[in-house]
Amino acid sequence: MKPTIVIVGRPNVGKSMLFNRLTKTRDAIVADMPGLTRDRHYGHGRGAGRPYLVVDTGGFEPKVTEGIMHEMAKQTLQAIAEADAIIFVVDGRQGLTPQDKIIGERLRKDAISRGVPISVAVNKAEGMNEDVVVAEFHELGLGEPIAISAAHGEGVRQLIEDVLAPFPEATDEPDPDHPKIAIVGRPNVGKSTLVNRLLGEDRVIAFDEPGTTRDSIYIPLLRNGKQYTIIDTAGIRKRGKVFEAVEKFSVVKTLQAIEDANVVLLLMDARQEISEQDAHIAGFILESGRALVVGINKWDNLDSYTRERTKIEYDRKLHFLSFANFHTISAKDGMGVMPLFASIDQAFAAAMSKLSTPKLTRALIAAVAAHQPPMNGLNRPKLRYAHQGGHNPPVVVVHGSGLANLADSYKRYLENAFRDAFKLKGTPLRVDLKQATNPYAHKKPQEITASQERQRRRGRIRSKKMYS
Repeated sequence: MKPTIVIVGRPNVGKSMLFNRLTKTRDAIVADMPGLTRDRHYGHGRGAGRPYLVVDTGGFEPKVTEGIMHEMAKQTLQAIAEADAIIFVVDGRQGLTPQDKIIGERLRKDAISRGVPISVAVNKAEGMNEDVVVAEFHELGLGEPIAISAAHGEGVRQLIEDVLAPFPEATDEPDPDHPKIAIVGRPNVGKSTLVNRLLGEDRVIAFDEPGTTRDSIYIPLLRNGKQYTIIDTAGIRKRGKVFEAVEKFSVVKTLQAIEDANVVLLLMDARQEISEQDAHIAGFILESGRALVVGINKWDNLDSYTRERTKIEYDRKLHFLSFANFHTISAKDGMGVMPLFASIDQAFAAAMSKLSTPKLTRALIAAVAAHQPPMNGLNRPKLRYAHQGGHNPPVVVVHGSGLANLADSYKRYLENAFRDAFKLKGTPLRVDLKQATNPYAHKKPQEITASQERQRRRGRIRSKKMYS
């Protein structure tokens, strides 16, 4: 399972800049303004040789007891409770502040007591003597501080490698022989009720209150001679008594279940509007490359007009999940539940499918014939052949020339063309482009001999006479 790295610190020390640097995205808003980040922000860590999750938090002010800063502190404390490791970001140009000391004390109380390692990152250290800039931060007593510059990338690679060093290397797992199905969604959409309906027994507690499920539960299921593993995910994650208020949703627990599954069943409540949280989880499923089935629960409570409006809304807001099967169900009454297994089997088979090189190349040629790639300057990219580069999700590697600036829209066109050609329903598909290289580019040009130079000169003279 991927380790979860949480970034904490007081406002305006560069936490979001570091988050963007680690995820190689611009997902977190960055500006010279304290308090810009308020909610937790989650992303995939990249560039460290192993996968991990990164959590960006708002400015941490533990002593504030009311207002928006208090709510931000609660969010940060929940993130600390979910962390496998913590990066404590401080400002090297401002030096050690009293607020840094307060945060350090809180981290010792809430993190070190649970065995969670903490690394102190002294940010904004570009152009400064590293030994001098980190010296006063030893006072925090949280180990050897590391000087970095999130804006320029200096020291960031060393920082994340040190943070990830205690965690075991990820190993390639063998191809699964049966699907693991993670049932994810917002609290109180009916996840545990659906699990009980699929199992045919009251295996997990189902109650009309957000946060009933406290941890992910792995349940084996044998149905019609086929083996499945169902993962009922937590509505919240709570380690110890971080704070008494019930957190409505723990994103980390859901993300870990998605990573561990082969097929994700995204469950939504037909009576509620599609929220930003739903779209965020759906986007994470897509980015993770997991096969997907969407269940719209509590459909029995809607009249015909509301059902029609709800379908239109789902088509509009979740159009990027068009590759998946959508099911309208009632987990409580069992309406439409059993057909979910057919879509799960179809999605799992598509995710693990083997695609032959000749068929992929023929599908590529047909797609290019139907719609040529756009011109790149004076030349048009040439797509020559394709082969499979992986599965779960299927990866198609396309070889050719002039592919460096091929439009993203054309890549999406190729993804849809391959998916249609092989009838891959229920799984995302990725296209990797491999630019052909000149095998003689590294060789120096041969020197021209005197006789070759005389032949060139005579040729130029003859050409002038012919056209004069």
